Order: sequence, then structure tokens, then C-alpha cells
Amino acid sequence: MKTATKKGMGFGLTSGVITTLGLIIGLYSSTNSRTAIVGGILIIAIADSLSDAFGMHLSEEYGTKDKERDIWLATFSTLFFKFFAALTFVIPFVFFQLTIATIISIFWGGILISGFSYRVAKNHNHSPKKAIIQHLTITVIVIILTFFVGKTINLIFA
Repeated sequence: MKTATKKGMGFGLTSGVITTLGLIIGLYSSTNSRTAIVGGILIIAIADSLSDAFGMHLSEEYGTKDKERDIWLATFSTLFFKFFAALTFVIPFVFFQLTIATIISIFWGGILISGFSYRVAKNHNHSPKKAIIQHLTITVIVIILTFFVGKTINLIFA
């Protein structure tokens, strides 16, 4: 796999998981609405995927002397992986009750982050355990912060 594709995959997958989990937890704790959560996930899958891909494109144009083909490869792989990572979080909300779907989403996000962290660590001869713990810690921080932001929003605006 080309380096440009790996960059897009890494950025798109992690951003797709972290952003979508943050949105799910924040909306769950503020609205308790399946409609709001699924709508938010779909909006992230479209708007945030395009935004991140554009950001990757500009970053690659500015920061590297890569060939134009590699810049576009990083752009489209970011779009692809962010879009599909985000979309996978809709599935639990289609088949399960809201609270169960939210819990499944947290576990699914943890699996995706852990699996990717493991792969990257092994490719760089680093400790997979250390990488997974670091990356899951960031994920948990996002979940906790967005939960309390959602609760605060509910208190202020509900």
C-alpha cells in the first residue's frame, strides 16, 4: 500500500471513529434522540469527510513535494476511510434500542482504534500494547468530555 494511501487511511479512520463517537455520545447525553444521532452520523459521513479530505489535500500540497497523484491519493483515501468508518456507526442504531446502540458504538469504536493502532505499531516495530493504550485513552477522554458537554447543553437549553 502506498504511503499516501496509508496517510489517508490513518487520518480518515481515526478521525471517523473519534469524531463520530464524540457526536454520538454528545447527542445521546443531550437529546436522547435516535433521529438526531443518525442524522448527525450521516452529516459527519458527508460534510466532515469532505472537509477532512480537503484539509488533507491542502496539507499534502503545502507540506510535501509528493507527486500530484500521491496528493490526490491521500485526499481520496481520507474521504473514503472517514466516510465508511462514520457510516458503520449507523448500523447499531438501525437494529438496537438507543442505549444499547450507543454502547455497541463505543465498543465498535474501541475495536477499530485498537485494530488500527495494533497494525501501525507492528509496522513500526513498536509495542502494540502501548499504542493501543495510548489511543484508547484519547478515545475515552473524547467520550467523557462529549458526554459532559451534552449533559451541560441539556441542562442549559432543554
